[in-house]
Amino acid sequence: MAKRNMKEWKESVIANPRKQGAPVLTFPSVQLTGATVKQLVTDAQIQADGMKFLAERTPSLVATSMMDLTVEAEACGAEVRVPENDVPATLGELIKTKADAENMKVPEIGAGRTQLFIDATKKAAEMITDRPVLAGIAGPYTMAGRLIGMIEMMMACMKEPEMVTIVMEKCTEFITKYALAYKEQTNAGGFVMAEPMMGLLSPKLSKKFVTPYCKQIVEAVQDEEFVVIFHNCGGNVTKIADQLIDINAEGYHFGNVINMADICPLLPADKLVMGNIDPANQFCFGTAESMKENTKAVMESCHKYPNFVISSGCDIGPNASWECIDAFYEAIDEFYMEKGL
Repeated sequence: MAKRNMKEWKESVIANPRKQGAPVLTFPSVQLTGATVKQLVTDAQIQADGMKFLAERTPSLVATSMMDLTVEAEACGAEVRVPENDVPATLGELIKTKADAENMKVPEIGAGRTQLFIDATKKAAEMITDRPVLAGIAGPYTMAGRLIGMIEMMMACMKEPEMVTIVMEKCTEFITKYALAYKEQTNAGGFVMAEPMMGLLSPKLSKKFVTPYCKQIVEAVQDEEFVVIFHNCGGNVTKIADQLIDINAEGYHFGNVINMADICPLLPADKLVMGNIDPANQFCFGTAESMKENTKAVMESCHKYPNFVISSGCDIGPNASWECIDAFYEAIDEFYMEKGL
């Protein structure tokens, strides 16, 4: 099957006054398939089947892979705990000194579970043809933070910048290779580059240690058939809008700690701007009523921006309420009906 022109797809989404939601919805597939989370993140077929079930069950604008942000660090040798029914987590710190950074090997594609995730996306894109399939990859700073430690990484940016630079360069090299492998081996329309840890840095530090590396990846992989959606769920995104624009992704995805109406006018009108329903308090622990109220409120404040797409604020956990997920999509339909669209 020929690849979809994603730039044209993006333009058609922006031009359409009625847009479907695009929550980052993969982990809740376990409730549809009966698989465990451990099976979902360690078996390509189960992961692909989960994405297919979700595509059949929901009218999402895109089919997204999950944000398992341990995969890239695991490929470097980081220890990962994979619980039976919870999201994987890295254990300990692999890199503690500049010497560790210098000795760090850039892994080959196939290390750890990298090929498994590529294969899952390949299978999913073969089964899901009515909408784009997007892979999920950690951004270079978040990958580095999994290797160095989240708090340690923030301190190292100030106290050991040389070590951080070495690790960032190697993580960027790896993620570029990893993204290109998705591009070459699958029919995915692109990927969500998840950079949640960027939000913990000051604008000055993110400009030095995150933005140029993310921009480098985008420049290396993005084209008409393969786009990058940049995810940053931090609270300071309005202060770094210029940096986000410089990264030049085709779309930007934001968390629920911000007001979407504050970021929408700061980004170019030809880029998708997505977010930001609370993945925990609404999708997991909300009610159908609270979900509808929340979803309609965000849409009301942002629908005047044609490039806005309602989404979750981040990856939705495996224990999400299907009543709330259904209410999210119902709220979108009701909103447009109320607007006469």
